[in-house]
Amino acid sequence: MPQVEITIGGRNFEVACQDGEEQFLMTAAAMLDVEASSLSTQVGRMPESRMLLMAGLLLADRTAGLEDKVREAEGRLAQAQAQLEQAPTQGTVERVEVPVMPTEVNETMSGIAARVEAMADEVEGRAS
Repeated sequence: MPQVEITIGGRNFEVACQDGEEQFLMTAAAMLDVEASSLSTQVGRMPESRMLLMAGLLLADRTAGLEDKVREAEGRLAQAQAQLEQAPTQGTVERVEVPVMPTEVNETMSGIAARVEAMADEVEGRAS
């Protein structure tokens, strides 16, 4: 069983863990260290047990808040899935009408564009 040395709130601890869990332990210890260091900055020096208790409670509070958000997201996901299940199946096709430009409008627009290009060429020729 590996022994891992962790630092929490400026204090070193040796903790045993299962093989392969060292990185998880280090990550959890780093999270606890952030809270403990924050407490030490705000409150000052305190007994080790109180520091660990307070840091653990802060992490538990944050975790509870995240769990609430996960439950909300799961509820919204369930609602969206229910709406998708009630939506019409692929066999239903929505018909959309696309307006068609009459030929004479297209021809008129092409003529206007040609005249504008000719005028632009003429203006550029005078500017040179």
